[in-house]
Amino acid sequence: MSEQPQPVPAEHLRFAMPPRHGTPAEERAHRKERLAGALRLFAALGYEDGVSGHVTARDPEFPDCYWVNPFGRALAGIGPEDLVLADGDGRVLQGDQHVNQAALEVHAAVHRARPDVVAVAHAHSDHGRAFAALGELLDPITQEACAFYQDHALLDRYTGPAAGTGDARLIAAALGPHKALVLRNHGLLTVGDSVDAAAWWFVSLDRSCGIQLAARAAGKPVPIDHKSAVLTREQLGTDLVAWISFQPLWQRVAGEPGPAGSTSRTGTHPL
Repeated sequence: MSEQPQPVPAEHLRFAMPPRHGTPAEERAHRKERLAGALRLFAALGYEDGVSGHVTARDPEFPDCYWVNPFGRALAGIGPEDLVLADGDGRVLQGDQHVNQAALEVHAAVHRARPDVVAVAHAHSDHGRAFAALGELLDPITQEACAFYQDHALLDRYTGPAAGTGDARLIAAALGPHKALVLRNHGLLTVGDSVDAAAWWFVSLDRSCGIQLAARAAGKPVPIDHKSAVLTREQLGTDLVAWISFQPLWQRVAGEPGPAGSTSRTGTHPL
């Protein structure tokens, strides 16, 4: 008869954490890999709508330059080698394809206003557009929605499909210090200190928008009280938690069987 299994010592357990890179070239390769993967994921989740949808990642060596998906390319087949590097004025520095000028102008304005932001995500998802048409903020009616409680904003005007410099700055100003922005009659925009975080916030916000729409259609949602919503946001609303939450999606899109990134022998997860 076999012996009762004993608990594995905590110091022997692995816990995925964001990797650290020794050189800008290594960091650049990592960001491009994650950016391409996030774009493929957005395609898999149905966020692609024609040529709309873009994610940018700041270059680690040239902070006023941004890697972005090429204009008119299907997101599903994008790899790191397909990405384009452009400056804030939309001039292509590396790559042989055009970029979405209007989109890049908005993203560049956000990057300039937020030096802490590595990645900006925007796509025309169904739930995001439907919710944005209401012209209001997300309510704290679920645990996931609480991650955005008092940490997302509303741009209460429509800026059109080709935002000019003034509109791009307006969008950046409306975002302010928050992680997400609801663009009225347009959709959602999210940011993060990594590509993983920005992508996860977009996925989570879009899902939360869909849940709020469904809950309202079914009845009158009961909001979580202010104190509990703030506490939940403090536990679940950090970019580190977003990075961790994104890893199962990354494993799916990258075909990896286990944790991606460096590992820590100890750690706790609020989820």
